[in-house]
Amino acid sequence: MGLFDFVKDVGRQIFDTDDEAADNIKQHLEIKTSGIKNLDVQFDDGTVTLCGDCGSQAVREQAILIAGNVAGVEKIVADDLTAPEPKPAAPEAPAEPEEKAEIYEIVSGDTLGGIAKKYYGKGSAYMKIFEANRDIIDDPNKIYPGQKIRIPLDD
Repeated sequence: MGLFDFVKDVGRQIFDTDDEAADNIKQHLEIKTSGIKNLDVQFDDGTVTLCGDCGSQAVREQAILIAGNVAGVEKIVADDLTAPEPKPAAPEAPAEPEEKAEIYEIVSGDTLGGIAKKYYGKGSAYMKIFEANRDIIDDPNKIYPGQKIRIPLDD
């Protein structure tokens, strides 16, 4: 699960030339995420390669989505972007479950309310999706086709 496809011509414009792409994407990730050590970003013809050590699987997914939702990025290779396996809890302590989420690609006509209705049964739960994607979505009314977001899932 190391190659992720994105829509190249949509997303936030953060670089003008391929020469500045890797540095700008790395800086963007460092601003938008926390919990990645030894982050390295490479860019080659629309493909971003991410390397580093993430504090959790959620941070790893967040980094992939943030980098993938940049204009000019078509693919993310994240084979060397690692996250620890969840640790089993001690017998006397309850396990801290990893947040379950699904990756969703916005299509034309989507709204966060409509997506919330599909996943949670009520459109008013759109803020749950917005809060889970604050690093990707600046305004809940401004999403675009091709953008990929995380949908938190309850058990």
